[in-house]
Amino acid sequence: MYPGQQQPGPYGPQQPYQPYPPQLPHLQQGQPDPYAQQGPYAQPYQPYPPQQPYPPQPQPPQQSLGEGRMRLDPNLTPGQRDLVVKIQQKAKFLAYGFVLGVPLTFGGAHYGITHGPAGFAGTAVGLVLVAVGVLALTQMQALKRQLRLITPDAWRSPAAHLPGARKAATQAAYVNGLLVLLSFGAAGYLLYKGAGWGAYGNSLGFGALMLGACIPFGMGVAAATTIPQLLQVIPAGARVGRSLYSIIFVLATTVTGEGIKGRELLPIAIGGSALLICAGAMALLGRAAKRMRGESA
Repeated sequence: MYPGQQQPGPYGPQQPYQPYPPQLPHLQQGQPDPYAQQGPYAQPYQPYPPQQPYPPQPQPPQQSLGEGRMRLDPNLTPGQRDLVVKIQQKAKFLAYGFVLGVPLTFGGAHYGITHGPAGFAGTAVGLVLVAVGVLALTQMQALKRQLRLITPDAWRSPAAHLPGARKAATQAAYVNGLLVLLSFGAAGYLLYKGAGWGAYGNSLGFGALMLGACIPFGMGVAAATTIPQLLQVIPAGARVGRSLYSIIFVLATTVTGEGIKGRELLPIAIGGSALLICAGAMALLGRAAKRMRGESA
């Protein structure tokens, strides 16, 4: 044995280490691959299929404010989104029916009584429009009942047995009861102030006054329907009350701003008081809704 010569072992001379994978020579067409697996357990080489890009997630339909609709909540399920879109479409007919029908009905009747029977034609057209609004309202109520079936906040809260949830529901019912009184009071105040504005002396003014009084009256009716829900510890009643208070909050902001521009103390006092009441009620209803769900407020 020469120095440096590798001594043969029982398995023969060892080959020097080659990195993996080895550099294969160019195989001729039809020549087998010497490194391919042999035997009954050989698996054919299968390359990984190319990865397909993920399909884009469906985006909620964009709602335009100019069309009388609002941007939908992205947390809605597809079933809830479809029902909400249908409710918004019905709400458009409801608004057209009442906004156009109420002034025509009352203004036409006023003209027919004070001037001549031609005004009753406007009353007939107004009644048709009001009927369209009532029909849209009936269809909206049916769609809302379907929406309640798939909306957890429209069910009785699982935490209804807790004293904290029941107390929060009772407080929210009182707050919405205050909203009922304020809404009916606002409708009566408009009817009272109409005499000073001269609205009862002309047909257009009388129709506009009746329309203005119907808005707070409708809000009072909507707030009154939430009180039985709250007594059953249904969180949706608090959310509806909070939305109605937000409408009054916007109107109070306008009244306060006009009072500041005109430097009149009475509008500032009335608007500022309404702002404080609405802000406190909205905060209380928000906390009550969380407590009724069993969440920490």
